[in-house]
Amino acid sequence: MRRRTLDELDAAVSDCRACPRLVAWREEVAVTKRAAFAGETYWGRPVPGFGPADASMVIVGLAPSAHGANRTGRMFTGDPSGDFLFQALYDVGLASQPTSVRIGDGLELNGVRMASPVRCAPPENKPTPVERDTCRPWLATELELLRPTLKTVVVLGAFGWQALFPVLEAAGWQVPPPRPKFGHGVLVPLHGPADLDVFGCYHVSPRNVSTGTLTPAMLREVLVAAARSAGLV
Repeated sequence: MRRRTLDELDAAVSDCRACPRLVAWREEVAVTKRAAFAGETYWGRPVPGFGPADASMVIVGLAPSAHGANRTGRMFTGDPSGDFLFQALYDVGLASQPTSVRIGDGLELNGVRMASPVRCAPPENKPTPVERDTCRPWLATELELLRPTLKTVVVLGAFGWQALFPVLEAAGWQVPPPRPKFGHGVLVPLHGPADLDVFGCYHVSPRNVSTGTLTPAMLREVLVAAARSAGLV
């Protein structure tokens, strides 16, 4: 069945059970929980995208974290990675508040939508190539629905970078051979259904942040460049 709106897509994503390993893991985590969240009801399902339907900028990550988005049901919400990202989005004027705690907390994104190549929390944060490819149609459909307004994509990390370009290529964007290599601050302009600027950024993982591989200033710099390309600042 073809999804005509992002609301229809999000509802379908939330019901997906295509990958047995991921289904088993996300549901096990939702039952066993982390001690700090023992009193909470976990989402425990695939996590749909988050942000307005007319977004001109998309942020692509990797997959939900077990006790973050798998708990809260919102992309990049409820874990240190999300805390780091939303603070930066707020700092540059792309989010209405610096924190993302739970669905219904009042947070709004300004012209930005969040998505990921894999929609279920994977064990050890490592989805398999088969799981990535099985999940690919969700991202492809999301980008297709956003196409009328989409101008820029910010990709967090090499996994998302590798997963995104086959999706864009299949959707009609002209990806140069060989496919561009990932790097922080890399900009790849694409032509196709509409001009699209793809920006690379180190992932907002606690490891990258704690080692200084990605600093707040580095993240803000990429976000501002992408937002300018999208006409948001």
